[in-house]
Parts: sequence; C-alpha cells; structure tokens
Amino acid sequence: MFTPSQHDVRRFFCEVHAKARSGMPMTALEIVAADWVVLHPEHHPALADVDAALAAVYDVEAGRTNPFLHLSMHLSITEQVSIDQPRGIKQAVELLAARRGSVHDAHHEVMECLGEMMWASQRSGLPPDGDRYIEAVRRRATRD
Repeated sequence: MFTPSQHDVRRFFCEVHAKARSGMPMTALEIVAADWVVLHPEHHPALADVDAALAAVYDVEAGRTNPFLHLSMHLSITEQVSIDQPRGIKQAVELLAARRGSVHDAHHEVMECLGEMMWASQRSGLPPDGDRYIEAVRRRATRD
C-alpha cells in the first residue's frame, strides 16, 4: 500500500500545478489531479511555491482551508467512483451529481460524508463504515 507523507502529497500537487501550467507531460494520475486543480484557482497560489507549501500550517480553528487535503479528497472520491469501492459509491455519487447538476458540487458534498466517516472511524478505533458513508451520500442525493 502506498502511504505518502504530508510532504509527498504537497510536492505532488505543486508538481502537477507546475506541469499543467508549463504543458509538460503528465502521468494518468497527474492528469486527473490537474483537472481538479484547474477547478480550484483559489488554491493556485498555495501550489505555486513548494517551499511555502511544505511549511504551511492549515489550522481549522483559523478558518484556513487546506488545499492539499481538499484536492486529495477529490482524488480519493474520483478513485472510489472509478472502481466502485466501497460498492455502491459510484451510483450514489452519480445520483448526487445529477441532482446537483455538477460532479464538482457533488464531490464537495461527498467530502463532508467522507470526512464524517473518517472522523467516526478515528474516534471509535473501528474500520471506516463504507455502508454508512454510501447511505449518507444517498441521503444527500434524495433531499432538496
């Protein structure tokens, strides 16, 4: 299993941003990441300086969004949907995207569900509950 460090993740997204801006060739994963980076111009300044990115601290209490966490969650959800793991996530995300009229907007809602699942898992010491996660996404897809 690949378990990148915080610095690895930050370097990855900074490199993706640099490659996309310069038109350099990218791997398949980098292309997917670049697609999400393009949709988040508010994060481009954080991605433009690797040294600053490695040193940055994103405190929730200070109200700072962590662009690397945000983009990583987009990648995670994209991967989950592509392989339908946990089983049923693809359909749930597609329903939510259809309801919201945007895959991007749907991802932002799915992130909340994913974050809640991970928080509950960490808090309880139990494995993440994929069924509960999918149900949370489905609930969002069926409410106004």
